[in-house]
Amino acid sequence: MDPVLVAVVAIAATVIGVLLGFVVRSTFASRAMKDADEKAALIIEKARGQQKDLILEAKEEKIRLQREAEDEARAKRNELSNLERRVLQRDEQLDQRADMLEGRDRKLIDRERELDRAREELAKAHQDQVAALERVSGLTAEDAKGILLEAVREEAEHDAVKLAKSIERRAREEAQDRAREVVVTAIQRVAADHTAEHTVTVLHLPSDEMKGRIIGREGRNIRALEQATGVDLIIDDTPETVVVSGFDPVRREIARLAITKLIADGRIHPGRIEEVVAKARAEVDLVMRQAGEQAAYDAGVPGLPPEIIKLLGRLKFRTSYGQNVLNHVVETSRLAAVIAAEVGADIQIAKMGGLLHDIGKAVDHEVEGPHAAIGAAIAQHHNLPMKVVNGIAAHHQEVEYACVESPIVQIADAISASRPGARGESMDTYVKRLEDLQAIAESFAGVERSFAVQAGREVRILVRPEEIDDLTASRLARDIVKKIEDQLTYPGQIKVTVIRETRAVEYAK
Repeated sequence: MDPVLVAVVAIAATVIGVLLGFVVRSTFASRAMKDADEKAALIIEKARGQQKDLILEAKEEKIRLQREAEDEARAKRNELSNLERRVLQRDEQLDQRADMLEGRDRKLIDRERELDRAREELAKAHQDQVAALERVSGLTAEDAKGILLEAVREEAEHDAVKLAKSIERRAREEAQDRAREVVVTAIQRVAADHTAEHTVTVLHLPSDEMKGRIIGREGRNIRALEQATGVDLIIDDTPETVVVSGFDPVRREIARLAITKLIADGRIHPGRIEEVVAKARAEVDLVMRQAGEQAAYDAGVPGLPPEIIKLLGRLKFRTSYGQNVLNHVVETSRLAAVIAAEVGADIQIAKMGGLLHDIGKAVDHEVEGPHAAIGAAIAQHHNLPMKVVNGIAAHHQEVEYACVESPIVQIADAISASRPGARGESMDTYVKRLEDLQAIAESFAGVERSFAVQAGREVRILVRPEEIDDLTASRLARDIVKKIEDQLTYPGQIKVTVIRETRAVEYAK
């Protein structure tokens, strides 16, 4: 076949295919465009419908908001109208009140004028009355004024005593605000020679050369000793003797023990002194603890707190009128146990109260107040039974008894202290002190009789009821207390009790 013809046929077929493809694509394109136009028309139609709905909703919302605004404006107008009406009403009320006040002011002015006229009339009547009284009584106004002033003075004194008694009662209720009226019990407050015996300790030296070594170069050793022990060392011309002076018996014992060790060792200088004093203090603490434990064992009172045991041991170095206090409390505990057994009281409470009744004397040189109150506070701090606390506080009748064991402790204390040879106070001194107490009490007007009791710790005064009333009795008690404090020297404190008794006696015939 002719190649040219074949090429022509191929070209013709290609042209035909292209034409057919173009026709087909044109057909599809026209159909697609038609479908797109239809969809666009549908979308436009739907959008127009939605636009109408939105416009309707917007119009409805606009109408609703307009209605709400109108309602709110109407409510505001109503509220403003109400407020305006109230303001007008208040203005009217204020005007009415102002008119009423003006009327009252006028009435008050008129009444004040009437009162002025009444005062003038009363003053004139008073002058007439005074003149009439002067004529009737035969007294001038000055004389009557003097009588009146005297009556007022007596009434003022009566009120002053009543007020003082009220203040004192209120002060007792407020114990922390009340000034302390009792001076702290003096350490070993007895005769001068007896005090010297119990406030100094005499040490014997092997030779007088030892005095110089105790003093040291420029006195440094003796200063170190005094500073470390808290006592005074007296080195005088007495041969082979050094005196340790101090009111605290525990410090004196520490100093005595330390000096004894230094003399035995031979090395005396400030560093060694501090070391030996520390060891002596530890030994004395051990001795006090052992003495307290032994005393508790002897009295049959186990289970005491360690602090109480230590304070009890301090009494080993304390004396009262020559009587060792530790031996005294052990003896008191035993006596109290016997008495409690006889009367059916609590024996253990009585023994513990007797053993601890003077525990306050271990620290009365450090704490202000009577030793009974100090001891009761210590016992209460360590949660001891309240009966024991009351027995300690009441053994000098400074507080009321709260149980039967408290007077038992007081009786046992009195027996132990008053037995022959127990204490060093002479009978003459004791009797003289009681006589002085009674003489002071009976030196006041209105006192009938007086009695010194409780070994001079209390004075009871009987007064004449027709001369001394109840309020004057309180003032008399304070005056007697002040005179006793000014004129007498005594240990502890003295209770003054003024007794006024009125008796009405009639006879049936």
